[in-house]
Amino acid sequence: MQFDDDADLDTSEVQDVRGSRIPGGRATVGGGIVGLIALILGLLFGVGPDQLGLSSGDTDPAATASSQAQVNQACRRGADANTREDCRIVAVVNSVQDYWRAEFPRRQGRYSDAQTVMFTDRVGTACGTATSAVGPFYCPGDRKVYLDLGFFDELRTTFGSSGGPFAQAYVVAHEYGHHVQNLTGALQRAQDGGQGANSNAVKVELQADCYAGVWAHHATTTPDEATGRPLLTSLTAADIQDGLDAAAAVGDDRIQEKFQGRVTPETWTHGSAAQRRQWFYNGYRTGDMARCNTFA
Repeated sequence: MQFDDDADLDTSEVQDVRGSRIPGGRATVGGGIVGLIALILGLLFGVGPDQLGLSSGDTDPAATASSQAQVNQACRRGADANTREDCRIVAVVNSVQDYWRAEFPRRQGRYSDAQTVMFTDRVGTACGTATSAVGPFYCPGDRKVYLDLGFFDELRTTFGSSGGPFAQAYVVAHEYGHHVQNLTGALQRAQDGGQGANSNAVKVELQADCYAGVWAHHATTTPDEATGRPLLTSLTAADIQDGLDAAAAVGDDRIQEKFQGRVTPETWTHGSAAQRRQWFYNGYRTGDMARCNTFA
């Protein structure tokens, strides 16, 4: 995965609160195995922590300003995205939103931007306060994606993904898939409280995988608004394989087998490894969000 070295990065689409502290109460999901199980069974690649009843809280404004200034200074060009992980997240967010901003008007819709918040340890959101154990998530209450970059190490070491830059891009694009669902109304279908292989919760997650694949299909052809050239200039078959591998690594069946020793489809919330690979690839192969109707 390669970005245009000379492209400008728009850091206004990413809020960096890494290193800040949240005053007040404690989040109810902690680290260790308890937090890991919460991540696995609750919110992995999902929506806001309000679903686990987490406490409310706010970040420290002074620390937030310092972190934001650093990312603003460091992440200026595509060349920075090719060498720094945090700048790569900025570039992926820019690319994903470039695509959806162009796609919605073609379907008589209007896309509203969503920020990504990079944090460490825990973060306050409109959906409550979450720890890093929750994993990446989208909060519909404030229309933001929340991401602790340490999760990418967990994706490789704990969940067995091959890793790589595009595995990270897949995670970000999946979360923006939830934002797209929020704008179209599909996200509400996950809130019926059901679980299981045929539940709406699973269908919502698989559709977000598909939307991530749709972006990947167009990533090297969607022009950047400022330059008129694609921000992402190269995406190889190996990159796509990394994305497919990351999707499979967080399939419900693989996670349950690893941590429970058995598979219980009646409790699935995100879909099997095969389903997640299938729907990501379906989006990538067709490049058409209309082919992502997992509810059909």
